[in-house]
Amino acid sequence: MKYLQIHIAVFLVMCFINAAGLKAQESDEKDFVDYVNPYIGNISHLLKPTHPAVHLPNSYLCLTPDRDDNTDITLRGLPLVRSEDYYSAFHLSPFQGDISEMKPVILYGYDNEKVTPYSYSVILDKKETEINFGVSHQSAIYQIKFEEKEDGYLIFNSARGEMKWDGKALSGHQVLKEGVRAYVYLLPDQAPMANYVLENRVLKDKSQAEGKNANIVLKYSKDSGEINLRYGISFISVEQAKKNMEGEVLENDIAGLQLEGRKIWDNTLKKIKVEGGSEDDKTVFYTALYRNFRFPVSIAEDGNYFSPFDEKIHKDNIKPFYSGLHDSGWNAYLGVRPLATLLEPEREEKILNSMLEVSSQLEYFRMPRYIGLTEHKVGMISNHYIISFLDAYNKGITGFDLEKAFRAGKSAMMERTLAPVSDEPAGELNRFYKQHGYVPALWEGQKEKFLPQVKPFTNRMALAVTLGAAHDDWALAQMAEELGMQEDFDYFCERSFNYRKLYNYGTGFFHPRDKSGRFILPIDYVYSGGLAGRDFYDESNGWIYRFALQYNIEDGIEMMGGKEVFASNLDELFSKPFPEERNVQLYRYHNQTGIVGHFSMGNEPSFHIPYLYNYLEKPWKTQKHIRILMKQWFRNDLLGIPGDEDAGALSAFIVFSSMGFYPVSPGVPVYNIGSPVFNKINIELSGNRNFAIIAKDNSEKNKYIQSAILNGKPLNKPWFSHSDVIKGGRLTLQMGPRPNKNWGIGPDASPPSMPLSECSSSDK
Repeated sequence: MKYLQIHIAVFLVMCFINAAGLKAQESDEKDFVDYVNPYIGNISHLLKPTHPAVHLPNSYLCLTPDRDDNTDITLRGLPLVRSEDYYSAFHLSPFQGDISEMKPVILYGYDNEKVTPYSYSVILDKKETEINFGVSHQSAIYQIKFEEKEDGYLIFNSARGEMKWDGKALSGHQVLKEGVRAYVYLLPDQAPMANYVLENRVLKDKSQAEGKNANIVLKYSKDSGEINLRYGISFISVEQAKKNMEGEVLENDIAGLQLEGRKIWDNTLKKIKVEGGSEDDKTVFYTALYRNFRFPVSIAEDGNYFSPFDEKIHKDNIKPFYSGLHDSGWNAYLGVRPLATLLEPEREEKILNSMLEVSSQLEYFRMPRYIGLTEHKVGMISNHYIISFLDAYNKGITGFDLEKAFRAGKSAMMERTLAPVSDEPAGELNRFYKQHGYVPALWEGQKEKFLPQVKPFTNRMALAVTLGAAHDDWALAQMAEELGMQEDFDYFCERSFNYRKLYNYGTGFFHPRDKSGRFILPIDYVYSGGLAGRDFYDESNGWIYRFALQYNIEDGIEMMGGKEVFASNLDELFSKPFPEERNVQLYRYHNQTGIVGHFSMGNEPSFHIPYLYNYLEKPWKTQKHIRILMKQWFRNDLLGIPGDEDAGALSAFIVFSSMGFYPVSPGVPVYNIGSPVFNKINIELSGNRNFAIIAKDNSEKNKYIQSAILNGKPLNKPWFSHSDVIKGGRLTLQMGPRPNKNWGIGPDASPPSMPLSECSSSDK
């Protein structure tokens, strides 16, 4: 019996060891969220850096460390809510030491900072105060641990507003702009020894502060240990902020909150599963995917929401209402909105309906140009949210009022100025464009008199505005055709060809004209246009805008002289070096970063250009350039984003191109094939469907497609339709080290462009 007991004991110990080993092995395996590195791109090449952001997917309570970028060695307090550089409200400053050194917001040196999508921790230098943070949708928990054995203080600041302590909780508001406030309700888990108001750096026995730098200070004993601060944020009221806090974090601790956030993020990111590639490739990919779940954000609170656009509280009929796209349709339409349409069509439908609500809440009904979280802003050029509506509709999202979207878009184009970075009523610029079909440019040295709505810091951007307006007109024409509005269709279809008014057949470039129709001369397509090219272009030069026509690519090829000429010019774009030193180029065009030849990977007007070889019977060159660009400019390091992220624009390019396809012309429901970074990609779609991309023998060397099979049938064209994806299926690519120049070519192989009926201008 004793012998048997020994054997049983040994067996149990071995089972325990094996189980422990298995658990350890499992713990070494990364979850999807573990691949996210929020520090990628935190140091900018020239423009704005990315910011490490702690938030749940599309939720408005967000925390980013309050510093300029990762070269900044100080933190400006601890914000209760901070959305990159768009807005912030309330600061918390832990303090120990001489109270005469207290300030409304304290600057800290810091160390051992760690940011994940769902948590934040840091040690504040000098007193080595430990900070831990966890986030929910509209609420969060800060955990403060004073290491020094002396009394500690918590300073709460509203930059402009009110703060109040009622003996149990702290509450208040901060004015974000006139008519728009953020409210807070904060509940400490320990009662303070005393409370004060900080006025002119002096502590006073008060419980309420108002005005600029309204500060409440709570004093804690040296034996307090960990202090947990649970709080909620609202745009409606303090009472609603309290409800948000009670409903989300009151019954949770910080470990539980972080665990919930981790699970939510992991379930979100696993919508796309990738295999193969390096660990860095996966980190770049999942970080980019995480950044595409930042904006827009749900601002619904218990069935209501506060709209900053009419400054009223509304019933939430959309459930939930989304706001704060934080960037203009100028760039969001390229990849951010198409990616959301692909991954979460139900949510994208709510976003589009929210946008139409905003259209009705503005003082004049029209499609918004730039939806901020606190206001409708002016942003960039054109109104490409129009294209986002068309793209979603043509991809099967029809649960919004297409006619209302058309009317809002038409109003934006016809009744609001075409001037860049402006939202004024239509004026001379619109009248000239309506009569002549282009925006006139000024000659060098000519003063701005003709167009009073043009701002001196933007100039006319004449060529970019013309091409952008024609693009929006194209989208409106398609909407009108779908709605059976023949007169509107004819009108906007004709205007959609206005890009031809600026094409110079002698040089093969789009070329600015003056008000008399003369081409501006002399011109240097690299450097003309003044600082940042704003006289003629928008954040890019004539070489980039040479290939800016996305929706009627076939016509662009014909204008340039055919596929071979177009391909030769495209080759030159990638290979031709700048004539001046790089510092001269970057000074004149600070937006053109991520340079390859004359191509700029760091700015939105360029994103579609590497895929244009698919239209020229040279898809292997698309495969080559995409892999080169992905390797050169998108890396797992602080400089790993080559330009201004623009609320997900560059990251959407990463996600699509890493998977091996890209929406070159949103509104046309097809995807261009590139060269996938990964061996296998599985996309979870709505309706429990999946679309898989298998890249056999794929590697850094084997980047060229040898053959393709789509849903069991040979595919000899470098594109597939959105319908091929959403019904589920599989694309299998055989990869190799040398290009197969016979794959993806032929008279019917080129991707379709401009799926429009013939109209009166189509033969001009």
